[in-house]
Amino acid sequence: MEVLAKLIHQTNITYLPTKLPVQYYGLPDGKVYLIYARFYEVKFDRTYLEYVFAEHKEFSYDFENEKLIPHKTSRNNSPVIYNEMVDKPNPKIKILKIYRNIHSFAEARTELYRKAKEIDKNLRSQKENEAHEIPSSKIKNLGATA
Repeated sequence: MEVLAKLIHQTNITYLPTKLPVQYYGLPDGKVYLIYARFYEVKFDRTYLEYVFAEHKEFSYDFENEKLIPHKTSRNNSPVIYNEMVDKPNPKIKILKIYRNIHSFAEARTELYRKAKEIDKNLRSQKENEAHEIPSSKIKNLGATA
């Protein structure tokens, strides 16, 4: 079985606006995704959990070599990069989707793996299309002879 989502870091105490665990994953597209749960209130004195899927904008992930890569806009000046650095004060994240019909981190991971499969499928089809394309320089040199 091929691994399509690699856990980078998991923490129970985080800088994000939640008191629940946060999990950071690297996917084949080179982006860092995170899943976290937070409470939301429907009515007075009734709270429920929602699961947030987000993309970290300050880091990339080398999926092949399992390395975390900080972007140049990141405020990180350290020569050594640790996986724990993804959880930092004032992170720049983009919320992609919020699920209120998920009831556990296991279900949330299933959704993440579904997205990872979709990304992997798109990357493979792009590679196949690039392999079948003829460079324009070779097309010009192909001449019809009779």
